Amino acid sequence: MGSILYLFILMRFLALLSSFHLLVTNSSSSVQQPLCHDNESSALLQFKQSFLIDEYASDDSYAYPKVATWKSHGEGSDCCSWDGVECDRETGHVIGLVHLRRLDLSDNHFNYSVIPFGVGQLSRLRSLDLSYSRFSGQIPSELLALSKLLQKPGLRDLVQNLTHLKTLHLSYVNISSTIPHALANLSLLTSLFLRECGLHGEFPMTIFRLPMLQNLSVRYNPDLIGYLPEFQETSPLKMLLLAGTSFSGELPTSIWRLGSLTHLDISSCNFQLLDNRLSLFSYTKFKFLGLNACNLTKIPDFLQKQDELKWLSLSNNKIHGPIPKWMWNISKETLGSLDLSGNFLTGFDQPPVVLPWSRLKSLQLDSNMLQGPLPIPPPSTFEYSVFGNKLTGEISPLICNMSSLMLLQLVFVLANGCKNCLGFFYYM
Repeated sequence: MGSILYLFILMRFLALLSSFHLLVTNSSSSVQQPLCHDNESSALLQFKQSFLIDEYASDDSYAYPKVATWKSHGEGSDCCSWDGVECDRETGHVIGLVHLRRLDLSDNHFNYSVIPFGVGQLSRLRSLDLSYSRFSGQIPSELLALSKLLQKPGLRDLVQNLTHLKTLHLSYVNISSTIPHALANLSLLTSLFLRECGLHGEFPMTIFRLPMLQNLSVRYNPDLIGYLPEFQETSPLKMLLLAGTSFSGELPTSIWRLGSLTHLDISSCNFQLLDNRLSLFSYTKFKFLGLNACNLTKIPDFLQKQDELKWLSLSNNKIHGPIPKWMWNISKETLGSLDLSGNFLTGFDQPPVVLPWSRLKSLQLDSNMLQGPLPIPPPSTFEYSVFGNKLTGEISPLICNMSSLMLLQLVFVLANGCKNCLGFFYYM
Protein backbone atom coordinates (compact mmCIF):
# COMPACT_ATOMS: atom_id res chain seq x y z
CA MET A 1 0.00 0.00 0.00
CA GLY A 2 1.21 3.53 -0.53
CA SER A 3 0.64 6.87 -2.20
CA ILE A 4 2.41 8.78 -4.95
CA LEU A 5 4.78 10.17 -2.30
CA TYR A 6 6.04 6.63 -1.82
CA LEU A 7 7.62 6.84 -5.27
CA PHE A 8 9.83 9.78 -4.37
CA ILE A 9 10.62 8.55 -0.86
CA LEU A 10 11.61 5.16 -2.20
CA MET A 11 14.05 6.65 -4.69
CA ARG A 12 15.53 8.94 -2.06
CA PHE A 13 15.95 5.95 0.20
CA LEU A 14 17.64 3.85 -2.48
CA ALA A 15 20.03 6.69 -3.23
CA LEU A 16 20.82 7.00 0.47
CA LEU A 17 21.65 3.34 0.76
CA SER A 18 23.75 3.31 -2.38
CA SER A 19 25.87 6.17 -1.01
CA PHE A 20 27.19 3.88 1.70
CA HIS A 21 29.10 1.84 -0.92
CA LEU A 22 28.32 -1.34 0.97
CA LEU A 23 30.66 -4.23 0.32
CA VAL A 24 29.84 -7.89 0.83
CA THR A 25 32.93 -9.57 2.22
CA ASN A 26 33.70 -13.22 2.60
CA SER A 27 33.07 -14.20 6.18
CA SER A 28 32.95 -17.46 7.96
CA SER A 29 29.53 -18.80 8.80
CA SER A 30 28.45 -18.62 12.41
CA VAL A 31 25.79 -20.25 14.45
CA GLN A 32 23.90 -17.01 14.99
CA GLN A 33 22.91 -14.66 12.16
CA PRO A 34 24.82 -11.34 12.48
CA LEU A 35 22.89 -8.22 13.38
CA CYS A 36 21.88 -5.65 10.81
CA HIS A 37 24.56 -3.07 9.96
CA ASP A 38 24.02 0.29 11.69
CA ASN A 39 24.19 2.39 8.54
CA GLU A 40 21.59 0.25 6.83
CA SER A 41 19.34 0.29 9.89
CA SER A 42 19.65 4.08 10.03
CA ALA A 43 18.72 4.40 6.38
CA LEU A 44 15.66 2.25 6.89
CA LEU A 45 14.52 4.34 9.86
CA GLN A 46 14.97 7.56 7.88
CA PHE A 47 12.86 5.95 5.19
CA LYS A 48 10.16 5.13 7.74
CA GLN A 49 10.07 8.67 9.19
CA SER A 50 9.40 10.28 5.82
CA PHE A 51 6.92 7.62 4.75
CA LEU A 52 3.24 8.45 4.25
CA ILE A 53 0.69 5.65 3.99
CA ASP A 54 -2.59 5.69 2.13
CA GLU A 55 -4.58 2.95 3.83
CA TYR A 56 -7.05 2.84 0.95
CA ALA A 57 -4.57 2.46 -1.91
CA SER A 58 -4.73 -1.33 -1.92
CA ASP A 59 -7.80 -3.43 -2.69
CA ASP A 60 -6.33 -6.27 -0.66
CA SER A 61 -8.09 -6.54 2.70
CA TYR A 62 -4.96 -8.16 4.18
CA ALA A 63 -2.61 -5.32 3.21
CA TYR A 64 -0.89 -3.58 6.14
CA PRO A 65 2.07 -1.20 6.76
CA LYS A 66 5.16 -3.34 7.33
CA VAL A 67 7.11 -0.39 8.76
CA ALA A 68 5.05 -0.64 11.96
CA THR A 69 7.54 -3.23 13.26
CA TRP A 70 10.63 -1.07 12.60
CA LYS A 71 12.10 0.23 15.89
CA SER A 72 15.28 2.15 16.72
CA HIS A 73 15.87 0.88 20.27
CA GLY A 74 15.25 -2.11 22.47
CA GLU A 75 13.80 -5.41 21.45
CA GLY A 76 13.10 -5.52 17.75
CA SER A 77 15.75 -2.95 16.81
CA ASP A 78 17.65 -5.46 14.63
CA CYS A 79 16.53 -4.52 11.12
CA CYS A 80 17.11 -8.09 9.95
CA SER A 81 14.08 -9.08 12.02
CA TRP A 82 11.84 -6.33 10.64
CA ASP A 83 8.81 -7.19 8.57
CA GLY A 84 9.57 -6.84 4.87
CA VAL A 85 13.36 -6.72 5.32
CA GLU A 86 15.65 -9.57 4.30
CA CYS A 87 19.31 -9.91 5.30
CA ASP A 88 22.12 -12.12 4.10
CA ARG A 89 22.61 -14.90 6.67
CA GLU A 90 26.41 -14.59 6.65
CA THR A 91 27.12 -10.87 6.17
CA GLY A 92 24.08 -9.25 7.77
CA HIS A 93 23.68 -6.94 4.78
CA VAL A 94 20.15 -6.04 3.77
CA ILE A 95 19.89 -7.92 0.50
CA GLY A 96 16.28 -6.81 0.08
CA LEU A 97 17.46 -3.33 -0.95
CA VAL A 98 20.81 -2.38 -2.50
CA HIS A 99 21.70 -6.05 -2.85
CA LEU A 100 18.15 -6.73 -3.95
CA ARG A 101 17.43 -9.74 -6.13
CA ARG A 102 13.66 -9.36 -6.20
CA LEU A 103 11.63 -6.12 -6.17
CA ASP A 104 7.87 -6.20 -5.78
CA LEU A 105 6.08 -2.84 -6.10
CA SER A 106 2.77 -4.42 -7.06
CA ASP A 107 -0.60 -3.35 -5.66
CA ASN A 108 0.27 0.32 -5.13
CA HIS A 109 -1.06 3.53 -6.67
CA PHE A 110 1.66 5.65 -8.30
CA ASN A 111 -0.86 7.86 -10.07
CA TYR A 112 0.32 6.78 -13.55
CA SER A 113 3.77 8.25 -13.06
CA VAL A 114 6.85 6.84 -14.76
CA ILE A 115 8.72 3.84 -13.41
CA PRO A 116 11.27 5.17 -10.84
CA PHE A 117 14.79 5.68 -12.18
CA GLY A 118 16.29 4.55 -8.85
CA VAL A 119 15.51 0.96 -9.70
CA GLY A 120 18.56 1.22 -11.93
CA GLN A 121 20.78 1.20 -8.81
CA LEU A 122 19.69 -2.34 -7.96
CA SER A 123 22.41 -4.07 -9.95
CA ARG A 124 21.60 -7.58 -8.70
CA LEU A 125 17.92 -7.42 -9.52
CA ARG A 126 16.57 -10.57 -11.18
CA SER A 127 12.82 -10.32 -10.67
CA LEU A 128 10.73 -7.15 -11.00
CA ASP A 129 6.97 -7.00 -10.33
CA LEU A 130 5.22 -3.71 -11.12
CA SER A 131 1.74 -5.12 -11.64
CA TYR A 132 -1.35 -3.31 -10.32
CA SER A 133 0.87 -0.32 -9.48
CA ARG A 134 -0.54 2.20 -11.96
CA PHE A 135 2.75 3.17 -13.57
CA SER A 136 2.86 4.38 -17.15
CA GLY A 137 5.39 5.22 -19.84
CA GLN A 138 8.53 3.46 -20.98
CA ILE A 139 11.01 1.56 -18.84
CA PRO A 140 13.58 4.24 -17.80
CA SER A 141 17.08 4.41 -19.19
CA GLU A 142 18.53 4.00 -15.68
CA LEU A 143 17.74 0.32 -15.96
CA LEU A 144 20.70 0.13 -18.33
CA ALA A 145 22.86 -1.00 -15.39
CA LEU A 146 20.69 -4.02 -14.63
CA SER A 147 22.58 -6.58 -16.66
CA LYS A 148 20.64 -9.42 -15.07
CA LEU A 149 17.26 -7.88 -15.85
CA LEU A 150 17.13 -5.26 -18.59
CA GLN A 151 19.94 -3.67 -20.58
CA LYS A 152 18.25 -0.96 -22.63
CA PRO A 153 15.33 1.36 -21.93
CA GLY A 154 11.86 0.43 -23.10
CA LEU A 155 10.31 -2.93 -23.70
CA ARG A 156 11.00 -2.51 -27.41
CA ASP A 157 14.75 -2.28 -26.83
CA LEU A 158 15.34 -5.40 -24.82
CA VAL A 159 18.55 -7.06 -25.96
CA GLN A 160 19.19 -10.69 -26.64
CA ASN A 161 21.51 -11.69 -23.80
CA LEU A 162 19.22 -11.33 -20.77
CA THR A 163 19.61 -14.95 -19.84
CA HIS A 164 19.04 -14.52 -16.08
CA LEU A 165 15.49 -13.17 -16.18
CA LYS A 166 12.91 -15.72 -15.05
CA THR A 167 9.82 -13.62 -14.34
CA LEU A 168 8.58 -10.45 -16.03
CA HIS A 169 5.36 -9.07 -14.55
CA LEU A 170 4.27 -5.68 -15.94
CA SER A 171 0.49 -6.10 -15.95
CA TYR A 172 -1.46 -2.82 -15.89
CA VAL A 173 1.65 -0.82 -16.79
CA ASN A 174 0.79 1.33 -19.81
CA ILE A 175 3.74 0.38 -22.01
CA SER A 176 2.04 1.20 -25.34
CA SER A 177 4.54 -0.58 -27.55
CA THR A 178 5.13 -3.71 -29.57
CA ILE A 179 6.61 -6.85 -28.03
CA PRO A 180 10.28 -7.22 -29.02
CA HIS A 181 11.43 -10.43 -30.66
CA ALA A 182 14.41 -10.31 -28.27
CA LEU A 183 12.16 -11.67 -25.53
CA ALA A 184 12.44 -15.03 -27.26
CA ASN A 185 16.12 -15.05 -26.22
CA LEU A 186 15.27 -15.25 -22.52
CA SER A 187 15.87 -18.96 -22.29
CA LEU A 188 15.20 -19.11 -18.53
CA LEU A 189 11.94 -17.17 -18.66
CA THR A 190 9.16 -19.06 -16.87
CA SER A 191 6.47 -16.38 -16.48
CA LEU A 192 5.47 -13.46 -18.69
CA PHE A 193 2.55 -11.31 -17.52
CA LEU A 194 1.64 -8.33 -19.72
CA ARG A 195 -2.07 -7.86 -19.06
CA GLU A 196 -3.60 -4.52 -20.13
CA CYS A 197 -0.32 -2.92 -21.17
CA GLY A 198 -1.51 -1.18 -24.34
CA LEU A 199 0.49 -3.61 -26.48
CA HIS A 200 0.03 -3.58 -30.23
CA GLY A 201 1.48 -5.18 -33.34
CA GLU A 202 2.16 -8.89 -33.81
CA PHE A 203 3.09 -11.16 -30.93
CA PRO A 204 6.37 -12.97 -31.74
CA MET A 205 5.50 -16.63 -32.27
CA THR A 206 8.97 -17.67 -31.13
CA ILE A 207 8.11 -16.71 -27.53
CA PHE A 208 5.74 -19.68 -27.37
CA ARG A 209 8.76 -21.94 -27.93
CA LEU A 210 10.76 -20.77 -24.92
CA PRO A 211 11.87 -24.02 -23.26
CA MET A 212 11.04 -22.97 -19.67
CA LEU A 213 7.89 -20.91 -20.27
CA GLN A 214 5.07 -21.99 -17.94
CA ASN A 215 2.82 -18.94 -17.62
CA LEU A 216 1.88 -16.48 -20.37
CA SER A 217 -0.74 -13.76 -20.02
CA VAL A 218 -1.28 -10.94 -22.52
CA ARG A 219 -4.99 -10.53 -21.82
CA TYR A 220 -6.90 -7.39 -22.72
CA ASN A 221 -4.50 -5.89 -25.23
CA PRO A 222 -7.09 -5.51 -28.03
CA ASP A 223 -4.61 -4.27 -30.65
CA LEU A 224 -2.25 -7.20 -30.16
CA ILE A 225 -2.48 -9.72 -33.01
CA GLY A 226 -0.93 -13.15 -33.22
CA TYR A 227 -1.22 -16.83 -34.07
CA LEU A 228 -0.58 -20.01 -32.14
CA PRO A 229 2.21 -22.29 -33.39
CA GLU A 230 2.39 -26.05 -33.25
CA PHE A 231 3.51 -26.91 -29.73
CA GLN A 232 6.11 -29.46 -28.71
CA GLU A 233 4.85 -32.21 -26.41
CA THR A 234 7.67 -31.35 -24.01
CA SER A 235 6.44 -27.76 -23.55
CA PRO A 236 5.95 -26.98 -19.82
CA LEU A 237 3.20 -24.44 -20.57
CA LYS A 238 0.62 -24.40 -17.76
CA MET A 239 -1.18 -21.11 -18.30
CA LEU A 240 -2.12 -19.48 -21.62
CA LEU A 241 -4.31 -16.38 -21.24
CA LEU A 242 -5.07 -14.51 -24.48
CA ALA A 243 -8.57 -13.14 -23.79
CA GLY A 244 -9.42 -9.76 -25.24
CA THR A 245 -6.68 -9.76 -27.88
CA SER A 246 -6.86 -10.02 -31.67
CA PHE A 247 -5.22 -13.44 -31.90
CA SER A 248 -6.73 -15.36 -34.80
CA GLY A 249 -6.41 -18.44 -37.00
CA GLU A 250 -7.01 -22.04 -36.06
CA LEU A 251 -6.08 -23.65 -32.78
CA PRO A 252 -3.24 -26.06 -33.53
CA THR A 253 -4.19 -29.67 -32.94
CA SER A 254 -0.95 -30.07 -30.98
CA ILE A 255 -2.31 -27.94 -28.16
CA TRP A 256 -4.24 -30.92 -26.78
CA ARG A 257 -0.94 -32.73 -26.21
CA LEU A 258 0.18 -30.13 -23.68
CA GLY A 259 -0.18 -32.33 -20.63
CA SER A 260 0.70 -29.51 -18.22
CA LEU A 261 -1.81 -26.98 -19.61
CA THR A 262 -4.45 -26.29 -16.94
CA HIS A 263 -5.40 -22.63 -17.55
CA LEU A 264 -6.65 -21.53 -20.97
CA ASP A 265 -8.56 -18.34 -21.77
CA ILE A 266 -9.15 -17.44 -25.42
CA SER A 267 -12.30 -15.42 -24.84
CA SER A 268 -13.13 -12.59 -27.25
CA CYS A 269 -10.38 -13.52 -29.70
CA ASN A 270 -10.75 -14.24 -33.40
CA PHE A 271 -9.91 -17.94 -33.44
CA GLN A 272 -11.78 -20.15 -35.90
CA LEU A 273 -13.13 -22.56 -33.31
CA LEU A 274 -15.99 -23.81 -35.47
CA ASP A 275 -13.48 -25.44 -37.81
CA ASN A 276 -11.36 -26.97 -35.08
CA ARG A 277 -11.72 -30.36 -33.49
CA LEU A 278 -12.46 -29.23 -29.97
CA SER A 279 -13.03 -32.85 -29.01
CA LEU A 280 -9.25 -33.23 -28.87
CA PHE A 281 -9.33 -31.27 -25.61
CA SER A 282 -10.80 -34.39 -24.00
CA TYR A 283 -7.22 -35.36 -23.20
CA THR A 284 -6.44 -32.10 -21.38
CA LYS A 285 -7.43 -31.61 -17.75
CA PHE A 286 -8.35 -27.96 -17.31
CA LYS A 287 -8.81 -26.08 -14.06
CA PHE A 288 -9.54 -22.70 -15.64
CA LEU A 289 -11.24 -22.46 -19.05
CA GLY A 290 -12.53 -19.30 -20.73
CA LEU A 291 -14.36 -19.58 -24.06
CA ASN A 292 -16.46 -16.40 -23.93
CA ALA A 293 -17.56 -14.81 -27.21
CA CYS A 294 -16.06 -17.57 -29.36
CA ASN A 295 -19.11 -18.04 -31.65
CA LEU A 296 -19.85 -21.47 -30.19
CA THR A 297 -23.27 -22.86 -31.14
CA LYS A 298 -23.37 -25.64 -28.55
CA ILE A 299 -21.71 -26.60 -25.30
CA PRO A 300 -18.50 -28.38 -26.40
CA ASP A 301 -18.69 -32.16 -26.00
CA PHE A 302 -15.13 -32.42 -24.68
CA LEU A 303 -16.35 -30.91 -21.41
CA GLN A 304 -17.94 -34.27 -20.59
CA LYS A 305 -14.51 -35.60 -19.64
CA GLN A 306 -13.45 -32.60 -17.57
CA ASP A 307 -13.49 -33.52 -13.89
CA GLU A 308 -11.07 -30.95 -12.40
CA LEU A 309 -12.55 -27.64 -13.57
CA LYS A 310 -12.69 -24.82 -11.03
CA TRP A 311 -13.73 -21.99 -13.37
CA LEU A 312 -15.69 -22.37 -16.60
CA SER A 313 -17.06 -19.52 -18.70
CA LEU A 314 -18.99 -19.93 -21.96
CA SER A 315 -20.81 -16.59 -21.91
CA ASN A 316 -21.80 -14.46 -24.90
CA ASN A 317 -21.76 -17.26 -27.46
CA LYS A 318 -24.58 -18.54 -29.68
CA ILE A 319 -25.32 -21.69 -27.71
CA HIS A 320 -28.96 -22.69 -28.13
CA GLY A 321 -31.34 -25.37 -26.90
CA PRO A 322 -31.45 -27.06 -23.50
CA ILE A 323 -28.44 -27.55 -21.26
CA PRO A 324 -27.51 -31.24 -21.79
CA LYS A 325 -27.92 -33.61 -18.86
CA TRP A 326 -24.27 -34.64 -18.97
CA MET A 327 -23.40 -31.13 -17.70
CA TRP A 328 -24.58 -32.19 -14.24
CA ASN A 329 -21.72 -34.71 -14.05
CA ILE A 330 -18.70 -32.56 -14.91
CA SER A 331 -16.30 -31.48 -12.16
CA LYS A 332 -18.82 -32.16 -9.39
CA GLU A 333 -16.25 -31.82 -6.61
CA THR A 334 -14.21 -28.88 -7.93
CA LEU A 335 -16.30 -26.41 -9.97
CA GLY A 336 -16.47 -23.04 -8.22
CA SER A 337 -17.69 -20.71 -10.97
CA LEU A 338 -19.93 -21.37 -14.00
CA ASP A 339 -20.95 -18.66 -16.47
CA LEU A 340 -23.43 -19.54 -19.25
CA SER A 341 -24.92 -16.05 -19.58
CA GLY A 342 -25.63 -14.27 -22.85
CA ASN A 343 -26.63 -17.31 -24.92
CA PHE A 344 -29.88 -18.80 -26.28
CA LEU A 345 -30.35 -21.59 -23.76
CA THR A 346 -33.98 -22.63 -23.41
CA GLY A 347 -34.04 -25.01 -20.46
CA PHE A 348 -32.54 -27.99 -18.68
CA ASP A 349 -32.40 -31.63 -19.74
CA GLN A 350 -33.38 -33.74 -16.72
CA PRO A 351 -32.01 -31.38 -14.07
CA PRO A 352 -31.52 -32.61 -10.50
CA VAL A 353 -33.55 -31.02 -7.71
CA VAL A 354 -30.43 -29.17 -6.56
CA LEU A 355 -27.56 -28.50 -8.96
CA PRO A 356 -24.76 -30.94 -8.08
CA TRP A 357 -21.57 -28.86 -7.73
CA SER A 358 -20.69 -29.02 -4.04
CA ARG A 359 -18.16 -26.13 -4.14
CA LEU A 360 -19.99 -23.78 -6.51
CA LYS A 361 -19.68 -20.12 -5.49
CA SER A 362 -20.92 -18.25 -8.56
CA LEU A 363 -23.58 -19.26 -11.12
CA GLN A 364 -24.41 -16.97 -14.05
CA LEU A 365 -27.41 -17.97 -16.21
CA ASP A 366 -28.71 -14.49 -17.06
CA SER A 367 -29.68 -13.19 -20.52
CA ASN A 368 -30.84 -16.51 -21.97
CA MET A 369 -34.26 -17.90 -22.90
CA LEU A 370 -34.66 -20.28 -19.97
CA GLN A 371 -38.20 -21.38 -19.20
CA GLY A 372 -39.85 -23.22 -16.33
CA PRO A 373 -39.04 -23.17 -12.62
CA LEU A 374 -36.00 -21.53 -11.10
CA PRO A 375 -33.00 -23.91 -10.89
CA ILE A 376 -31.81 -24.45 -7.33
CA PRO A 377 -28.06 -23.91 -6.82
CA PRO A 378 -26.08 -25.85 -4.20
CA PRO A 379 -25.88 -24.47 -0.64
CA SER A 380 -22.31 -23.22 -1.19
CA THR A 381 -23.42 -20.58 -3.74
CA PHE A 382 -23.13 -16.90 -2.79
CA GLU A 383 -23.75 -15.30 -6.23
CA TYR A 384 -26.63 -16.43 -8.43
CA SER A 385 -27.82 -14.50 -11.50
CA VAL A 386 -30.78 -15.56 -13.68
CA PHE A 387 -32.33 -12.26 -14.80
CA GLY A 388 -33.31 -11.78 -18.44
CA ASN A 389 -34.97 -15.20 -18.84
CA LYS A 390 -38.54 -16.52 -19.06
CA LEU A 391 -38.58 -18.41 -15.79
CA THR A 392 -41.91 -18.79 -14.01
CA GLY A 393 -43.25 -20.21 -10.78
CA GLU A 394 -42.38 -19.74 -7.15
CA ILE A 395 -39.01 -19.41 -5.51
CA SER A 396 -38.16 -22.65 -3.76
CA PRO A 397 -37.80 -22.57 0.04
CA LEU A 398 -34.44 -24.25 -0.53
CA ILE A 399 -33.18 -20.98 -2.02
CA CYS A 400 -34.65 -18.98 0.84
CA ASN A 401 -32.74 -21.11 3.33
CA MET A 402 -29.34 -20.67 1.67
CA SER A 403 -27.33 -18.84 4.32
CA SER A 404 -24.33 -18.32 2.02
CA LEU A 405 -26.26 -16.59 -0.79
CA MET A 406 -25.29 -12.90 -0.86
CA LEU A 407 -26.27 -11.81 -4.39
CA LEU A 408 -29.46 -13.01 -6.04
CA GLN A 409 -30.47 -11.43 -9.35
CA LEU A 410 -33.93 -12.38 -10.60
CA VAL A 411 -36.52 -11.11 -13.04
CA PHE A 412 -39.36 -9.28 -11.34
CA VAL A 413 -41.98 -11.72 -12.59
CA LEU A 414 -40.37 -14.45 -10.50
CA ALA A 415 -40.30 -12.52 -7.26
CA ASN A 416 -43.21 -14.35 -5.73
CA GLY A 417 -43.36 -17.24 -3.35
CA CYS A 418 -41.23 -17.28 -0.24
CA LYS A 419 -41.36 -13.47 -0.24
CA ASN A 420 -40.18 -13.22 3.34
CA CYS A 421 -36.68 -14.34 2.41
CA LEU A 422 -36.05 -11.80 -0.32
CA GLY A 423 -35.12 -9.12 2.16
CA PHE A 424 -31.81 -10.88 2.73
CA PHE A 425 -30.82 -10.79 -0.94
CA TYR A 426 -30.19 -8.23 -3.62
CA TYR A 427 -32.47 -8.93 -6.57
CA MET A 428 -33.56 -7.09 -9.69
